[in-house]
Parts: sequence; C-alpha cells; structure tokens
Amino acid sequence: MKLNELKPAEGAVKNRKRVGRGPGSGTGKTSGAGEKGQKSRRGYSSKRGFEGGQMSLVRRLPKRGFTNVHAAVTKEIGLALISNNFQDGETVSLSSLRDKKLVNSTIQKIVVLASGELSLKVNVVADRITKGAREAILAKGGTIEEPANAPVR
Repeated sequence: MKLNELKPAEGAVKNRKRVGRGPGSGTGKTSGAGEKGQKSRRGYSSKRGFEGGQMSLVRRLPKRGFTNVHAAVTKEIGLALISNNFQDGETVSLSSLRDKKLVNSTIQKIVVLASGELSLKVNVVADRITKGAREAILAKGGTIEEPANAPVR
C-alpha cells in the first residue's frame, strides 16, 4: 500500500449536482426548482410553522390555563435525601441545602415529603411539611420550625 494508491471505498464519494448546465445535463433551465412561484426564487425560506396561508396549527388549537411567572419556585425534598446528606442533629433548611448543593439558587421554598426512611434526628426549617414527614421527624426526636421569612397564616 502506497499513499498515491489510497482512495475511498466504492460508492463512498458521490459527485456534486451541477445545476443549470444546459438541457443535456438533466438539471438545466429551471435547475430542478420547477416552474415559477416563490419556492423557485433565490433566497426562499419559509417561516417555521407556515402552512401556505392556512390558519396555522398553533392558532387552531385551543388555549387553556396559564403559568404564574410570580409564583415561588419550590423544590420537594424527601426524607431519604435528608438521611443520606445530613448528620445527626444538623439543621435542614434552604440555606443548608444550598451549601450542600442539593438545590440551586433559583429555589425559593422547600417542601418536605415522606418519601423514604428517616434514620437520624434533625431540625427541619421548611415552608411546608407533609403529615407523614412531620410524624417521621417528630418520631425520631427532631424538631420542626417555620422559616424566618414565612408569611403570617
């Protein structure tokens, strides 16, 4: 094998289509673009979702509900996550979860769920705690507090 003998595999390289090179080429005259109309012109590109003037699908479908952009971003924390990432007697709060990189900086409230087993005594400062999680925390001798910035109910 020599460098001057190297060539690609059979059928791997295809010749470029040369359009507008006369009637004998197969793609002469209109260069494969058909006759007249917007799509045959240079620089044509249609808008995404454009259906030729027909009412577009996104406008035909009904709109329901809304997303409240002012709602606090909430993260759900399970008891298993607390057991795996905290020590006995530690405080579980939004700031401690951020310090351990368990929640990111966009999270504003935390909700403690009763998913998993709690194997240690912890002090929990959360915006909301489910009934099952509350019972599990208190059963292990832990305490539950309201956050300092909690609204008056």
